[in-house]
Amino acid sequence: MTNKYCKVCVPNGKIWFLVGGAETSAKKTNMITAKEILEEIYQRLYKAFGPQYWWPAQTPLEVTVGAILTQNTSWVNVEKAIANLKKKNLLNARALKKISLKRLAKLIMSTGYYNQKAKKIKNFINFLFDNYQGSLKKMFNEDFLVLRSQLLKVSGIGLETADSILLYAADKPIFVVDAYTRRILSRHNLIKPQATYSEIQNYFMDNLENKVKLFNEYHALLVHLGKKICKPKPNCRLCPLRGIESQIRYICDSCLKKLSCPGDRYVLEVKLYAAPQIQITAQDLRKDLRQEMQRIIDEIKDVDQKKLEEEVFVSYKLNLCKQCRDTFNIRLKHREFV
Repeated sequence: MTNKYCKVCVPNGKIWFLVGGAETSAKKTNMITAKEILEEIYQRLYKAFGPQYWWPAQTPLEVTVGAILTQNTSWVNVEKAIANLKKKNLLNARALKKISLKRLAKLIMSTGYYNQKAKKIKNFINFLFDNYQGSLKKMFNEDFLVLRSQLLKVSGIGLETADSILLYAADKPIFVVDAYTRRILSRHNLIKPQATYSEIQNYFMDNLENKVKLFNEYHALLVHLGKKICKPKPNCRLCPLRGIESQIRYICDSCLKKLSCPGDRYVLEVKLYAAPQIQITAQDLRKDLRQEMQRIIDEIKDVDQKKLEEEVFVSYKLNLCKQCRDTFNIRLKHREFV
């Protein structure tokens, strides 16, 4: 999340608001949140496809090797390579350390880029022995965010591969983002097409319970949808998510302009601090935002600044278009009331 909290300040007796941050956000008349839309997506996919039982592997090492082999190829090709390794009793760390690079590459030839992938597997195995005496159990006992940063330093292991290892082999609560996830969310206008891996990952992790089972099943369901229906040439008629984006109406809170594209939406969060004697009722919170802020200012003109900062009593989340966001920031810069 890039939102920054703000507080009411009283420099030289004048009250103004510090606000910061920008994030795409869903806005409807009754405010359907990102959490609600992600939960709806999950329920629709689970109802349509059922449990996926993913990752299909017998050991954590098999998952780890499979996560490397599946780069830029189909799972059918990975299964052939895994079968070859099993046949030669090579799916254990010591055997993979001893095997020659040339022989390993030959056994995983079905996955494509086999020479490169053989080096990647060797790089991981060397990392495992150099840091954890060849023990996956010891490696997975590491703090998973620390381990993630270490895995990303291993040549050949990128974000998706590292997160697949952490989620599926280590049972750590981290969401895996792949091309299917990006394609599905962007087609339903939930993310920017150019959104980064971290932005998409945070979209899930900031709005869903961080549970291994949920992230596992959710990712697997998105993969299934991407493979079977939401292909490069999609069959939208059969999609269980068809029309889901229409449940959200995006508008600017200031000028009421429609914000159809994710790139057009910005969110600013305002937290107001006041002394305990300022009473805010539920009815007050339903009033017009500008009027309510002005009323609060009128009431607390003479309140000491230190007392003013004692207690948070209300928070506003403004969904804005770029023009209104820029105007808001300019006024803040000049310490004008927005």
